[in-house]
Amino acid sequence: MKKDLVGIKELSRDTIRTVLDTASSFKDVIRRDIKKVPALRGKTVVNLFFEPSTRTKTSFELAEKRLSTDVLNFSVPTSSVVKGESLIDTVRTIEAYGVDFIVIRHSSSGVPHFIARNVNASVINAGDGTNEHPTQALLDAFSIVEKKGSLDGLTVALVGDIFHSRVAKSNIYLLSKFDTKIRLIGPPPLIPDMSGYGVEVYHDMDKGLRNADVVMMLRIQTERQSRGFFPSLREYFTYWGLDAGRLSLAEGNAIVMHPGPMNRGTEISSDVADSPQSVILDQVTNGIAVRMAVLYLLAGRRESE
Repeated sequence: MKKDLVGIKELSRDTIRTVLDTASSFKDVIRRDIKKVPALRGKTVVNLFFEPSTRTKTSFELAEKRLSTDVLNFSVPTSSVVKGESLIDTVRTIEAYGVDFIVIRHSSSGVPHFIARNVNASVINAGDGTNEHPTQALLDAFSIVEKKGSLDGLTVALVGDIFHSRVAKSNIYLLSKFDTKIRLIGPPPLIPDMSGYGVEVYHDMDKGLRNADVVMMLRIQTERQSRGFFPSLREYFTYWGLDAGRLSLAEGNAIVMHPGPMNRGTEISSDVADSPQSVILDQVTNGIAVRMAVLYLLAGRRESE
């Protein structure tokens, strides 16, 4: 890997495979009674989250602690940012403490890239605006491979608010590097032009789900929507929500995914979210292993340099 992980676009197929293989080893570690290894003892990580987060922040923190790093969680409301300090000054101040990794989430697209160009610490993008969320795509890929054996030869349907979803974009960039059929399903205003990545677009949920091996539901991001993209949440579920009847159109052994947080009754019904075909909680567990792998591989690159 390079110094930073700020996006999926720049990762090669071989690098992705290396991350997934390394994550598989760490998955064995987190199954043990003693889940901690000294792999990154003496390293320091700062989690710099400018947006709310439960799953990603908790997952990164657990991954860091499992690797024996020193962890600092940066609190934006109690920092000098509220006094007018610039982002780059804040980050450079943090780096001056001798940190090795900066994990950053920000509402503006491109911020992790900007930070990575201006600091020596390794920067990991934990989500930037509507741009990318690379570790989520990696853990989704790991979850698919764990259940299906490979990414190649599969039909993966991404359903919902693709326009605002950094998760969807990172997954499209990743899956397009493999022999995977990608389907985008949702209301016309919520599907951007991704034709350069060989995707198929469906506005009819039933047609889009037929024979799909993986159904990845996406959250309706009302906080990012400045205008109405559909009449109501009830109507949205009627046309693009996933229930047991619609899931039956996919392959019989299809798996259901969701990056969370889920809006039950809007994007997905409870009977599907809690069904044997759902791997949503597996995604949460796998996120720890994948983020351990990313930190470990970035640390190896830094040491070699």
